[in-house]
Amino acid sequence: MQITVYGIKNCDTMKKAFAWLNEQGMAYQFHDYKKSGVPTALLAQWAARWGWEALLKKTGTTWRKIPETERLDLDEARALLLLNACPSLIRRPIVMIDGEAALAGFAADGWMQALRQRTQESGNPS
Repeated sequence: MQITVYGIKNCDTMKKAFAWLNEQGMAYQFHDYKKSGVPTALLAQWAARWGWEALLKKTGTTWRKIPETERLDLDEARALLLLNACPSLIRRPIVMIDGEAALAGFAADGWMQALRQRTQESGNPS
């Protein structure tokens, strides 16, 4: 099972997710989208999976710094452009498992359930 975790290294939620993965002995790759960005096609895949609204992190200072004219009347196309231009606005972490969008945000119980399900689907013992 190939796990890729997308996010920003210094985010508190990311630190919790990394700690949890390490405690579980899960191997993963990390993609820092603040440093490396996120391909538009991948953002579109995430939006198709969870909806663009769920990807947009509106609780941080980055959101508040965006001019109100850019925040009003967002649609998917404009939101994806904004997320691409300001990766700090992307919810984190985002987890891809075997190339598929699997998890958005961190909740230990949800992660455990999703990873067990993936392990069972792949035929590996849990």
